Amino acid sequence: MLTDEPLLFDAPLSHSEIVQFLKEDDLAALAKLYTTADDVRFLCVGDDIHVRALINFSNHCRRNCLYCGLRQGNAELTRFRMNENEIISAAIKAYKKGYRTVVLQSGEDELYTEKVICRIIIGIKQSCDIAITLSLGERPYKTLKAWFNEGADRYLLKHETSDPELYEQLHPDLRFDHRIDMLRNLKEIGYQTGSGIMVGIPGQTYESVANDILLFKELDIDMIGCGPYIYNPKTPLQAATPDENLYIQPKPEYVYKVVALSRIVTRDTHIPATTALSALNPELGILSALSAGANVIMINETPEQYRRLYEIYPKDETPADILSPENPFETIEQLTGRHVARDYGHRHL
Repeated sequence: MLTDEPLLFDAPLSHSEIVQFLKEDDLAALAKLYTTADDVRFLCVGDDIHVRALINFSNHCRRNCLYCGLRQGNAELTRFRMNENEIISAAIKAYKKGYRTVVLQSGEDELYTEKVICRIIIGIKQSCDIAITLSLGERPYKTLKAWFNEGADRYLLKHETSDPELYEQLHPDLRFDHRIDMLRNLKEIGYQTGSGIMVGIPGQTYESVANDILLFKELDIDMIGCGPYIYNPKTPLQAATPDENLYIQPKPEYVYKVVALSRIVTRDTHIPATTALSALNPELGILSALSAGANVIMINETPEQYRRLYEIYPKDETPADILSPENPFETIEQLTGRHVARDYGHRHL
């Protein structure tokens, strides 16, 4: 158990200290950890909640990541693609609802070439004053640079795990060093760069998660997304790793620990309360993360006819849209007592 002394963290947390907190199960000690992380959040990024509109525009993917329902090998998934006008229109609709950031996300779909995405970026920027985050998988440096030059502001590319061996087991057609190089390239180009992990994916140890958190700091990541691993029976990966003494479990409490420790270590990074938490805890998942250091919410604004087809999770585990009313901002402010920012929500470096 941790001591009763205040958690001041004047010095950076060491790897062993992070592991100790990840293994902590005393509720009073965890409450103190979350309060400390929330204090750091308030001091370093303020009290505003930043809300992003998420548009999932294609569930085609050329990759075969073992955990993902969008994997190319999933023959049971009904595939869809939104056309350019649909994507631009969805972004404009989000802007009119009050969003100032739109996240354009898809599987790694080669139909959306460099030129196609450039046209979409230009179309959105000419129509509304909104920041654009892209989450389109691994792309060549030249392509990433072209999208940035046309006005893309941020890029989200999770590294998933800092354990190279586990990474390549989970991603049979990807390489860990390429993923880290791309994150460095995104920073070099000028993107505000996001990364993250799934908490509780089979084979993930406490030690590797501590390395993940320290890697966020080393890479100077601007956005950190940490949600629970949710087993999809249409994928080859098993449901969970049984030994809780060795492996982190896909439970909300572990996600809150990772959110809190990521906040304390990285200080001023944007950290979402991920939508996957609402699949495991529909009423309190997102709100609990916001009390443990998170300061961002991403709301699914994908057009209704496509929303359920973006099936990373199995259908009965799809995150509830509890924060997707017609007026989401007032609802969030009422639930949290915190102000929703009406600006781009960039990390101020």
